[in-house]
Amino acid sequence: MTDDSILTSTHIHWLSTCEADIPESILNWLMEVGSMTRRFEQHCQHVTVTPVRECFITAEDLGDESEHLPISEKYWLREIILYGDNIPWLLGRTIIPEETLTGTDKKLVDLGTVPLGRYLFNGNNLTRDYIQIGRQGQRWARRSLLRLSEKPLLLTEIFLPESPAYKIK
Repeated sequence: MTDDSILTSTHIHWLSTCEADIPESILNWLMEVGSMTRRFEQHCQHVTVTPVRECFITAEDLGDESEHLPISEKYWLREIILYGDNIPWLLGRTIIPEETLTGTDKKLVDLGTVPLGRYLFNGNNLTRDYIQIGRQGQRWARRSLLRLSEKPLLLTEIFLPESPAYKIK
């Protein structure tokens, strides 16, 4: 992975099922199968996204993420910070093989400040292969292999300290 990635400047330790001792309150967030954007919207007035990095990268830039995606000549990379009422709640990293960017899904390279969840969960052509849980220091993370019209994309999300995911109800 590239050294200037907002998500990977500190290594994410991906957990196996047997080593996952996760509080129930955070597990509920980590295993969310619906739109994380919609879930965050239940805890604030406005969800906004600031793109940090959007560009095409090569397989050499993927590191261990290449194990989750098919081989492609290039991949679209989108890294964002998601805010709830101007408070940073989540870092997001999406990697999309070029072959996924066909038809109407070419729009994925032009999302800009639109949350990924607004695009992905707007139709009925999205499935999720798995959710993998990890830790980046004290922060919880998750990685999902999603399929949009059966075409893969990899989404990594790190919950920042002010995220409602850490608030105990």
